[in-house]
Amino acid sequence: MYKTMFGASGFRKGMDLYFQRHDGQAVTCEDFYAAMCDANNAHLPNFLQWYSQAGTPTVKVTSSYDEGSQAFSLKLSQEVPPTPGQPMKEPMFIPVAVGLVDSTGKDMPLTSIYSDGMVQTLSNDGHPIFTTVLQFKKKEEEFIFKNVPERPVPSLLRGYSAPIRLDSDLTESDLYFLLANDSDEFNRWEAGQILARKLMFSLVADFQQQKTLALNTKFVDGLRAILQSTSLDKEFIAKAITLPGQGEIMDMMSIADPDAVHAVRTFIKKELAFQLKDDLLAAVTSNRSSEAYAFDHDSVARRALKNTCLAYLASLNEPDVTELALNEYKSATNMTEQFAALAALSQNPGQVREDALLDFYNKWQQDYLVVSKWFALQATSDIPGNVVNVQKLLAHPAFDMRNPNKVYSLIGGFCGSPVSFHAKDGSGYKFLGEVVLQLDKINPQVSLTVASRMVSAFSRWRRYDETRQALAKAQLEMIISANGLSENVYEIALKSLAA
Repeated sequence: MYKTMFGASGFRKGMDLYFQRHDGQAVTCEDFYAAMCDANNAHLPNFLQWYSQAGTPTVKVTSSYDEGSQAFSLKLSQEVPPTPGQPMKEPMFIPVAVGLVDSTGKDMPLTSIYSDGMVQTLSNDGHPIFTTVLQFKKKEEEFIFKNVPERPVPSLLRGYSAPIRLDSDLTESDLYFLLANDSDEFNRWEAGQILARKLMFSLVADFQQQKTLALNTKFVDGLRAILQSTSLDKEFIAKAITLPGQGEIMDMMSIADPDAVHAVRTFIKKELAFQLKDDLLAAVTSNRSSEAYAFDHDSVARRALKNTCLAYLASLNEPDVTELALNEYKSATNMTEQFAALAALSQNPGQVREDALLDFYNKWQQDYLVVSKWFALQATSDIPGNVVNVQKLLAHPAFDMRNPNKVYSLIGGFCGSPVSFHAKDGSGYKFLGEVVLQLDKINPQVSLTVASRMVSAFSRWRRYDETRQALAKAQLEMIISANGLSENVYEIALKSLAA
């Protein structure tokens, strides 16, 4: 936020003054704030509230356009939710970077803004300004852009200029428009993520009501346009076509439904792969490289796009795609691409999956970190009945229950799988309950760290339906009633039970 307000050079000036004043000292947030402001001859009212107030602000934005006066208004209001010990919150200083996009998808030049009884003229040595930072520091404020010849679509919070939750009146059409046109890549990505979340929630409701699932053609067309773009950064394209995770969607539900979220995300992924197959295949083909591994932006971006597209294609579980993924696995010249191809192949149960996993282990079994990744890949898998596979891996010669990192990779990875850990039959909860007791008996050091961290996976059990709640609660009760349980695990299990 400091860099957003003062620019890169202003931020550097603040850093230089900060070290000049405080090198070798024990310093405070207030000292850093003072250095930033003094170096730039500025004052940021309410900014220190970021350090003293708990909670994430929610900023609501409503817009309006007056054609007669060619004025575009943004009304902002902020609210920080009450937290223990802080029932009432003061307004915070929030930098909101904004641009206005015209009907052709181009950024409008910004000339002046009216706010708080004053008009601010925007200029940059005669060069047009397309993004400005609104200094939002009251409970409610209105910012009016002058000389706006048509109603624009506002591009809000460009570059994620403040760590807030944004609640705007952008319509679905506006979001699709920004997805296709916004010059700010963060907002372009965010528009796609908002649309994806809305789509997923809508389809989850359809799934729960046993309706037929259908994908919005606008969403498919939006991702196709991004995938076919020759001007966008490849790493951005990879991120923009990636769907929100299952955990993210479940966190936004009043009652988390792992089965519905998994079914919907799987449906969307396969449908996108089916409808965009030619484009995805073209991206995989055009981003192959036989050159030596390089860790630079272009190479990283190329690999990211190729691997993301390969994962989509593999979800189809079609013979030609399986053959493609196998070829990518066998011909890979570096770990990143070989592991990505293995992850693509491991989405679908069967002999091809088992053979590829075994081959990878045989090649890399001497590399401790790679084997941990191999365990985690299998632990987080969404294939049906994965709890049985993870139980078998406990007996694998490379696994050691006394090794915390191996436990985090396999058991921790399993707990991060919404489908397997939260299986409706309670098999995932039962497995973890048994493992926690095993870990707790090994030695006090392991108990203090690993076992207690594993049992914390139960801490959000009340977020789920009554059946899952009862199954998770039973395991917590079983844990705290065990003989000889360590104090640390007992305390965390008891707190989880009471949560």
